[in-house]
Amino acid sequence: MPQFAKITGDVTYTPGDGAPIEIPRGVRVEVALEPDSATLSWDAGDGVAAVTAIPRIQFDDYVNDGKITLTPQ
Repeated sequence: MPQFAKITGDVTYTPGDGAPIEIPRGVRVEVALEPDSATLSWDAGDGVAAVTAIPRIQFDDYVNDGKITLTPQ
């Protein structure tokens, strides 16, 4: 079951071999957790949906560092 979170610090993802891209602070993301990854999806504005998957350990580090704050639905 997805849960929700708010980006509260510097959170980045890397598409393919590209440069890291920052998810803007204050954005509400939907989070789907798997044992090895976390999928984050959010509204990027102008009706554009954004989605990325990051390693679960990186997601857990972001949460522990206060950069992602889990929120009630």
